[in-house]
Amino acid sequence: MKRSDSNSKDAGEGESIVPRVSALTKIRNYFLTGLVVAGPIGITLYLSWSLIQVVDGWVKPIIPAKYNPDTYFGLEVPGVGLIAALVTLTLIGFLTANIAGRTLINLGERVVARMPLVRNLYSALKQIFETVLRDSGQNFTKAALIEYPRPGLWAVVFVATSTRGEVATRLKNKAETVSVFLPTTPNPTSGFLLFVPKEDVIELSMSVEDAAKLVISAGLVSPDYPEILAELGEEITSTGSSRAGEKRRSGEPAE
Repeated sequence: MKRSDSNSKDAGEGESIVPRVSALTKIRNYFLTGLVVAGPIGITLYLSWSLIQVVDGWVKPIIPAKYNPDTYFGLEVPGVGLIAALVTLTLIGFLTANIAGRTLINLGERVVARMPLVRNLYSALKQIFETVLRDSGQNFTKAALIEYPRPGLWAVVFVATSTRGEVATRLKNKAETVSVFLPTTPNPTSGFLLFVPKEDVIELSMSVEDAAKLVISAGLVSPDYPEILAELGEEITSTGSSRAGEKRRSGEPAE
């Protein structure tokens, strides 16, 4: 009997003890999971609805009553102002693509250029819109790493283009440089323009969008690239094997 009791005690000690999760902990986990799922959806819907209301508030008063669906339905139809704004902007773009439209635009810009205060505001706004809404071929091309603000510290940057204009002329005797944008966290729309030697820029395989997520989340959201990790793992394995072979040939003990 004593032997069987000791065997049962040993078996009990060998078994792993599974911690019990309290009901309150389960409820908290369920709540956090629901918040993670519903939070982005709710915020997206809220911002979309707010945008629709703002545009409707601007555009609907301009629409004649006979063309406004609210007149016939007897209630406010959301999104009418947004649709009208999209159609109007599309028509403006179509008209300005023609010779007559471009002529009118140039004439209007000449008139604005003669107004002291308005011309500065118009020029700045036009440059901002052209920069933000320009073709994707002129946007950031790659995400990369540079040593900043001192050696040993690395920062994510967006590669724009090779250095051009007067800056390139002034640096013609230096190494080839590229223009990079160093975004700030958590607002990547602000940052610094840097001209960095191309050899000091380490290009990343992640897309610009994934790099922006990494910056916005302060490193909490990091994209996974299994193929890149596998490739790096193979390089590390091959490097370790070659070093071990060199040590065996030289008679040194392997680590």
